[in-house]
Amino acid sequence: MSEETAAEKNALRIMVLDDEPIVCKRLKPTFEKMGHTVETFTDSVKAIARLKETSFDVVITDLKMEGADGIQVLNGAKSASSETQVIIITGFATSETAKESYSKGAVEFIAKPFKIGDIVNCVKRIEKERQEKQKTQSSIES
Repeated sequence: MSEETAAEKNALRIMVLDDEPIVCKRLKPTFEKMGHTVETFTDSVKAIARLKETSFDVVITDLKMEGADGIQVLNGAKSASSETQVIIITGFATSETAKESYSKGAVEFIAKPFKIGDIVNCVKRIEKERQEKQKTQSSIES
């Protein structure tokens, strides 16, 4: 049986949810090139159903959508796995929506239009924190 490579071990499972298909089309290849597994959704109800089936390390979700909004997606992701890191992206950024997002557990709140680099840097930070946490756990176990 082969050992997982470091890249496979560090690969994140990422969900991208935005009712604007262009956002999914721009982010998916970016994260796949970084070695991550990416699932995209433009329908929030389908995305919430998927969160109940499998866990994701990172969920990037729009705030205002038909069906469920980003806060409901955030709640669904956190109830499925408290380890899931949620990034909220929105064209309707206000201090109230930012405060609510952070109070419910979002790690980042990014206003549209955003630079892909802003989201990539946030995911890299999550990846680094996860690697450090794994190192700490393995040193405690050994």
